Amino acid sequence: MTAEHRGAPRLPHPDVTEPGVTEPGLPQPGATRAGPSEPVGIDELLERVRAGYDRVDPSQAAAAAAEGALLVDIRYAALREKDGLIPGALVVERNELEWRLDPRGSHRLPQAVSHDQRVVVICNEGYASSLAVASLRQLGLHRATDLTGGFQAWRAAGLPVTAPGTTTA
Repeated sequence: MTAEHRGAPRLPHPDVTEPGVTEPGLPQPGATRAGPSEPVGIDELLERVRAGYDRVDPSQAAAAAAEGALLVDIRYAALREKDGLIPGALVVERNELEWRLDPRGSHRLPQAVSHDQRVVVICNEGYASSLAVASLRQLGLHRATDLTGGFQAWRAAGLPVTAPGTTTA
């Protein structure tokens, strides 16, 4: 041992873990980086995701849009053609949502201007939109929410819908 090493604390090798020793914030033995060790079902996942924000009903979504929130319709084309559109809502396919709404993204829409922007995501019945909101919140869109009951609830509430097959300019 050299003089410069005498008295220095003995540090464990970074690739060796002593039995029974764990450090806060580090993966525990047997844990994987992929996530929790116990799988969850979709119902539990939705419950966990939705616990992190307040969802809106159709009247609240309409009021939010009137105050400048982005309504974002993520339904697939066949449903939009069959049921119509919400006037003023942006249509963004679910598989493009994060790229289009990330204010820092190179493929963002012109309307994606801030992480502080209010965004209401709308799917057909309010399930896929909840998972989409979780992803947007991970990107820093902390005011993102979704419409409880989705497009079907909007239409049932008697709120404006374009006729099926009609295009808006």
